[in-house]
Amino acid sequence: MRTCVVEFVVETVGELVLTAAACLLLAGLLVLSVWGWQRSPLITGGLAGLLAVFLCYGARELRRPAGTPRKSRLAAAAACTTAAAVVFALYASSCSCG
Repeated sequence: MRTCVVEFVVETVGELVLTAAACLLLAGLLVLSVWGWQRSPLITGGLAGLLAVFLCYGARELRRPAGTPRKSRLAAAAACTTAAAVVFALYASSCSCG
């Protein structure tokens, strides 16, 4: 009985920490994008476009058949970045701060 309660508390605290970290990261990204847009909209838009292309490349790499190896370290980095962005988006969507 005691281990169930401890496990529940640890999981709840872990979820709260991850959600709070996602909310803080989301707020930081918003502040950074607004600051960048005020400095140079062209560079900010270009960097956002490059990030979108990189995430799309990672999504394509994640959908590859399991038997084929990754072509390069860039493909592996894009796949890992896309997976982390998806997890971040899932946690940030539960954030009630925005």
